[in-house]
Amino acid sequence: MVDAVVSVFLDNLLKALSEESRILVEFRDQFEKLQSELLLMQGFLKDADRLKRKQQVLRTIMVNLRELIFEAEDILADCQLQSRDNDPFSAGWFMCIYPKKLPFQYQTGKRLKEINEKIIEIKKNIGPYLGVSILNQPDQNDLFPRWSSPVYDHTQVVGLEGDKRKIKDWVFNADDGILGIGVVGMGGLGKTTIAHEVFNDREVEVHFERRMWVSVSQTFTEEQIMRSMLRNLGDASSGDDRGELLRKINQYLIGKRYLIVMDDVWSEDVAWWQRILAGLPKGNGSTVIITSRNEKVVRKMGVKEDKIHWPKCLSGSDSWLLFRKIAFAASGGECTFPELENIGKEIVVKCKGLPLAIKVVGGMMLCKPPRYHEWKRISDHFRNELAENDDSESGLRATLQLSYDELPSYLKSCFLCFSIFPEDCVIGKDQLVRWWIGEGFVPLRGGRSTTEAGEDCFSGLTNRCLIEVVDKTYNGTIYNCTIHDMVRDLVLKVAEDDAFYNENGSSCRHLGIQNDLGPKHLIANQKLRALLSTNKTAEVNKIASSMAKKVHESRYLRVLDVSRSIFEASLSVTLNQIGSLQHLTYLSLSNTHPLIQLPPSLEKISHLQILDVSYCQNLKMIPSYIVTFKKLKVLDVSHCGSLECLPKGLGRLSNLEVLLGFRPARSSQLEGCRIGELRNLTKLRTLGLQITRADEIGDNEVNALINLQELQYLTVSCFDSHGSDLITKVDKLFPPQQLHELCLKFYPGKMSPMWLNPISLPFLKFLSISSGDIAEMNQRFWGDVNTVWKIEALMLESLSNLGVEWLRVQRVMPSLRVVNVSWCPELGSFPVDDFGFRGGVWKKEEHRS
Repeated sequence: MVDAVVSVFLDNLLKALSEESRILVEFRDQFEKLQSELLLMQGFLKDADRLKRKQQVLRTIMVNLRELIFEAEDILADCQLQSRDNDPFSAGWFMCIYPKKLPFQYQTGKRLKEINEKIIEIKKNIGPYLGVSILNQPDQNDLFPRWSSPVYDHTQVVGLEGDKRKIKDWVFNADDGILGIGVVGMGGLGKTTIAHEVFNDREVEVHFERRMWVSVSQTFTEEQIMRSMLRNLGDASSGDDRGELLRKINQYLIGKRYLIVMDDVWSEDVAWWQRILAGLPKGNGSTVIITSRNEKVVRKMGVKEDKIHWPKCLSGSDSWLLFRKIAFAASGGECTFPELENIGKEIVVKCKGLPLAIKVVGGMMLCKPPRYHEWKRISDHFRNELAENDDSESGLRATLQLSYDELPSYLKSCFLCFSIFPEDCVIGKDQLVRWWIGEGFVPLRGGRSTTEAGEDCFSGLTNRCLIEVVDKTYNGTIYNCTIHDMVRDLVLKVAEDDAFYNENGSSCRHLGIQNDLGPKHLIANQKLRALLSTNKTAEVNKIASSMAKKVHESRYLRVLDVSRSIFEASLSVTLNQIGSLQHLTYLSLSNTHPLIQLPPSLEKISHLQILDVSYCQNLKMIPSYIVTFKKLKVLDVSHCGSLECLPKGLGRLSNLEVLLGFRPARSSQLEGCRIGELRNLTKLRTLGLQITRADEIGDNEVNALINLQELQYLTVSCFDSHGSDLITKVDKLFPPQQLHELCLKFYPGKMSPMWLNPISLPFLKFLSISSGDIAEMNQRFWGDVNTVWKIEALMLESLSNLGVEWLRVQRVMPSLRVVNVSWCPELGSFPVDDFGFRGGVWKKEEHRS
């Protein structure tokens, strides 16, 4: 990933030279010389990164280059830090002529000169191994991604209908015992996909009263398995012993028909399963589905031979269909380039019918320009890689490696971030995107905002099918993901080779926080750049004070995420030296305990870009120094129940793009931030508002949002609201016209706000209304003959009084393609099953005539 390291450094250097050239004047010549050399080398670094796998000398050269770039990046950060220390004098390097600054000047200048000399030497040495000109230009595809938003529908499945039907027949014909079903085959064949298709089937859902999905993986404990089963049953038990956990499971399941999926079981030692099975209630036609690569495993777990299903590779026609659906997703899965069809079919044949290989290669081609010579280059590269890998599994690994090699440089760094998460971990998109922004992995081009560019990177990986979707919102936005275990094997290998991360936790620049992480890991990684919480769903980290205090010694730490953690002592005490982490750009204390106030020394990190303190229920205040964080782009204070308001002066944070959990100060809270200050946040893209009282919106503040021209995503929640006057105030709080998505929660009015109409919100594409007292829509909501909504996805949830007619909704929303309705008993005319209870989804494409 040396090309990725260089790409990130050049982006940071370009920004520093353009924004702070006055400050870097002392070393400007050396930095510009370094920039020039790296720009010349950038064009062939991707090839060098690929070829180093086969040439040890080249591998050594690339390792040396990588370490030099990292050192140069640290020097650049130190120079920027020095500039911030000297800023009050407003005289550039005036302070550097003082004796106490001379050692820094001398050592920095000397080391930069040495780095430049070594890089020039590397440039001379590397050419013969590549047989290319040093003057190659960077791949333009790296600079301008073909797609910046999700294109492929990950819910589409091809060629597995027969597999699904076979297993469903077994399930529905189960006797009174516990039926065991095995799905066995090599990695990437679609075992988990088949199990998912069965598990989420509507008929299966109705057939079973309880369903549990457990990802077993290679490293697990019996307690973890049982806690996962209980979480599926709505019980978050964490402290009980094995016996008590099993008793709880038995109580939930007794007398009920249940389905359990044990996905991806590896170990042939199945004593743990025999103990769990013995404690499960029998009868009622319950079923256990086990997926594994090893037939012995499922046999030992009690599956009879006639109930083992061996998925087959996809047929040639199904392989081509799956490839088309992905590679040509932008044209509805149809190949509209005749010159690409034959070469596309050649590529598909090389995948040997393996769904994972076809998806990954299809995703790679989706992101390539539809030009014959580009596709031919990929096909030739693919053939060369497969020449050394004859069997299917080795061929699949070669396919995944090719997909990584073809990633744009900036996406390689983003992709390697998955290496620090444990197997089968569900990973939040926000955590990933914020990490990428904090560490500078996100390229800023074309005037896009930082958060938008970060989301583009996420889309780049999902479009390439390197990320598996776990959870999506009603409108299709992905917010939780994971990666296939074979993709994870690749990520771990590359991450270890490039000192990004390794599983033993030594000599790497990125670490995941788990309960076995101790001070020794931090001591062994003095070059640490990122430390993040990587615990699985519903698990918490328990962090000792000795470990927490060692974090302060990681001088070059950019990213610190200790979310979902319990500390031995108060965080304001434990992290009292956090101000020493002067390079920190992303700090997450989300869902940590006990957090009552932010550490005072945090004030020293005035260049922080992202601060997340969401779900800190005991946090009572945000200190006033927060308004001095001029570079802050994301502030998340959502779900902080004890927090009454934010400090006055928040409107000075002119770079803020995301503000979540904003609760305006009341008229009596003189030091709090009023809603009127939001007028100054002109770069705001996402806003989450919590409004509970009428005096939180002054008569002269009802226009606070109307001119926020960048605002695209707005959530307004009136949870725990007081007084009827609030309805009048919210009714006048018009959002900006260009709003893209709106979420209205707990609105106390009987009628929807008058601004919720297609004239006031002509560009609205997604609308969600949940909870509250709305019984009818304002007349303006229905538009007129010449005005209709452009809404594509609609969600209505927990609206017990709302009664509207489906035909009327269809008329005013002709672009509607998805409707999600639940707990809305008066919406009987909607074509949605179970609309008054758990609900369902209507999709336009499923109802075409």
